[in-house]
Amino acid sequence: MAQYNITLTEELLHGLFVSNGKDEAFSKLLEEIFNQVLRAQSDEQIGAAPYERTDERNAYRNGYRDRKLTTRVGTLILHVPRHRNGDFNTELFERYQRSEQALLLAMMQMVVSGVSSRKVEDITYELCGRKFSKSLVSKLCEGLDPMVKAFQNRPLEKHYPFLVVDALYLKVREDGRVRSKGLLVAVAVNQNGHREVVGFKVADTESQTSWSEFFSSLQDRGLKDVHLITSDSHRGLVNAIRKHFQGATWQRCQTHFSRNMLDLTPKALQSELKEHLRKLYEAVDLESATKVRNEMMDHYETRAPRAMKLLDEAFADITAVLSVPFKYRKRLRTSNGIERLNQEIRRRERVIRIFPNEASVIRLIGALLMEQDEKWQTDRKYFEMALYYQALTESNGSTMTAAIA
Repeated sequence: MAQYNITLTEELLHGLFVSNGKDEAFSKLLEEIFNQVLRAQSDEQIGAAPYERTDERNAYRNGYRDRKLTTRVGTLILHVPRHRNGDFNTELFERYQRSEQALLLAMMQMVVSGVSSRKVEDITYELCGRKFSKSLVSKLCEGLDPMVKAFQNRPLEKHYPFLVVDALYLKVREDGRVRSKGLLVAVAVNQNGHREVVGFKVADTESQTSWSEFFSSLQDRGLKDVHLITSDSHRGLVNAIRKHFQGATWQRCQTHFSRNMLDLTPKALQSELKEHLRKLYEAVDLESATKVRNEMMDHYETRAPRAMKLLDEAFADITAVLSVPFKYRKRLRTSNGIERLNQEIRRRERVIRIFPNEASVIRLIGALLMEQDEKWQTDRKYFEMALYYQALTESNGSTMTAAIA
């Protein structure tokens, strides 16, 4: 590492002790030190001091150019040497650029993590004495677009036997008005037992058409041979599932179903009905589940007729998960896993409140989903899949080598 002799004037040193504006005094000190370092580096590269005659000289000075360097103690004006027949090189600005890049990445991470652009502006001012405007922060975040787009459109090359889908609504400004937009999200468990965010899409409504377009895009990217799909009972969603995933089993989310049941149950009966539902959900096989269902029908048919009518109609859908081995059922019988992901999205959305446009939804929520996906891929497995594929092989009488490979 090169060593430089720095000369400081008495006036500059005196200012450090008597000035009321300490930051300004330190700024002047730092500015003088950096300028002397630049001049010393110039001497080294030319091979001679100013006006010095020497055989080692290999270039000549050609004045200076001013360059601003923003630091925590203020903006410095540095005089960067220019050489007539050679380029002047310094690592000073490269190090600064690396630091600035790290700062910009940190700012983007703050926004993705749910810190408002205005708060980011205040934080950066406290850290480095410079305010990055709200518009600049938003502009920086546009750098996420290529990465999010690549993630959103990546090929789905693994086998995904289990799929969970859900939607939530966000407020987006469009054509001068604030509109409610649906964010469709699909999370799958792959052949290795890890969860993945396999897709997301902003849609005008949660209609069959919107879900069909979303499912078609997933299949175009390689999603196939899905065995079990868990979701709520939104009619458009269910119809799209039946259209695009023929042969797959649909599991109606038991958490959503419980809410639907209790809404149709007299308040005085809700507590005991919850207990019956718990027994139904924990049944080890279809025979046991049918027995609990029949007991409920006999007990509540006259006291909660609407709830029992719903139970009878939905029984096959809420017990569909009984078709998979026992150890997989608890996590596949509800969409609670994706609901927790939605809570993380909501936490960011509450800070933003109204997205300025649809692109900003894809950018920020997409970056969040990328982050979650990476965490899932490096975290412990959601399932050990060997038992599932073994059971599937035995029930089909064929091997799943191609799917597991």
